[in-house]
This record gives sequence, structure tokens and C-alpha cells, in this order.
Amino acid sequence: MYSKYIKRILDIILSLVILILFCWLYLIVAILVRVKLGSPILFKQQRPGYKEKIFGIYKFRTMTDERDENGNLLPDKDRLTSFGKLLRKTSLDEIPELLNILKGDMSFIGPRPLLPEYLPYYTDKEKLRHTVRPGLTGLAQASGRNLVDWDTRLSYDVEYVENLSFKMDILVIIKTIKTVFGHSEQVADDTNAIEGNFAKIRQERLEKTGKLEA
Repeated sequence: MYSKYIKRILDIILSLVILILFCWLYLIVAILVRVKLGSPILFKQQRPGYKEKIFGIYKFRTMTDERDENGNLLPDKDRLTSFGKLLRKTSLDEIPELLNILKGDMSFIGPRPLLPEYLPYYTDKEKLRHTVRPGLTGLAQASGRNLVDWDTRLSYDVEYVENLSFKMDILVIIKTIKTVFGHSEQVADDTNAIEGNFAKIRQERLEKTGKLEA
């Protein structure tokens, strides 16, 4: 009952309430992003969601558009400013995802949506992460965000799906609050670089062992 009906109702109510109550905060962050990082203020990125359906996830930008003498974008680490790191560390860059929650693309709690190119590299068990809506935060992020290895992160996703309940969602919210305010600058590192090694790791494992399981 909870996972099928109540969870979605709570997502709609909470996202509407938060959007209304904190519209002033979104406006302030949007102005600061425009002044410090440029436009567009938001960026949209394709991610797989429930049943692997691709949707566009919204975030505040955290990097500039600085380019080299040939007009090519500089590496992410060179475009990620101190302000961008602050947005990532506090997760303020992710508050536009409330729109995704309201639309039904996402939930407040669930496995974080990763890149579409990762889809061929999940084990059969890890594919369970796509049997629920992806979340603004999840058990993996609440247990260390980018500080845990891929196998562990995905095992947390599976654990969440297999034990989905109101109690589990409350636990994830509490752990997320502790994680956001308890970790160092490491959580604001170049997320693209951290995520980008997943396909490489799994491909190497596949070539070496002939299977994706560890």
C-alpha cells in the first residue's frame, strides 16, 4: 500500500509545500547562479528512471563555461568554482529536482538516477534499482554519497528496493541530513569524474571474468 499509493501522494504534497514555502530560497540561489556562473541557470540531463524510462533531470548549474584558446570547454575540475562546490556540498544544486518529483519522474527517496550509458553494466540484481522511481536522495547517498565504491553503492540501492517502507524512507531522510552536514569538501568533488569510471570498471571486469558480478 505504501510503495504503490501513499509514497506518491506524499511526494506530490511535500514537493508542492516545499516549492511554495521555499520559493524565496530558489530565487536567491537562481540569482547567485546567474551572477557567479552565468546562464542558463538550470541544466537538464538525461537519466533513466522507473522501468528504465529516460527523463530529463533538472539541476542548478555548478560550473562555468570557461574554454581554452581553441574554444573547447576546460576540464570539469577547472570550471567547478568554490560557489559550485558549496551548492554541491549542501545539495542546493539539486533542489530543482522537486519539479521532477512533482511531474512523477522521481520520488524524494529512491536510488539516485545515474547515466543512461550505465544500463548495460548492471547485474540482474542491481537492475532492481529501476523497479522504483529514482530519488532526490537514497540509501547509498545517505550512507556516504560519493565516498563509497560502486559495488557498495549499488548494493545499498538493492537493499532499499527490497525493504521499501515508510520506516525505511524516514531512516534515509535522517541519515541524509547527517551526511550532508557531516562530510567534508570530498562530497563536492567533480561528480562527473567520480561517476564516469563506472562503465570502465564494469567493462574491465566483464573482459577479465566474463561476467559483471564481483
